[in-house]
Amino acid sequence: MPSAVILRLSLVVFGGAALGALLGWFGQCSSGTCPLAATWWRGALYGGFLGLIATLSAPRAG
Repeated sequence: MPSAVILRLSLVVFGGAALGALLGWFGQCSSGTCPLAATWWRGALYGGFLGLIATLSAPRAG
């Protein structure tokens, strides 16, 4: 894998994790049943995973 691809992948995963952590931190789900907004670390995990899936499934430009 070229370093540009790894950099792009890591930036998108980190961005998704940061957004998920913010959602978990400011989310109002106190019961723990909603996985994305239950805690900040769980939101970060889900956000990073969604960023990874979005990056890997996006079409690449030539």
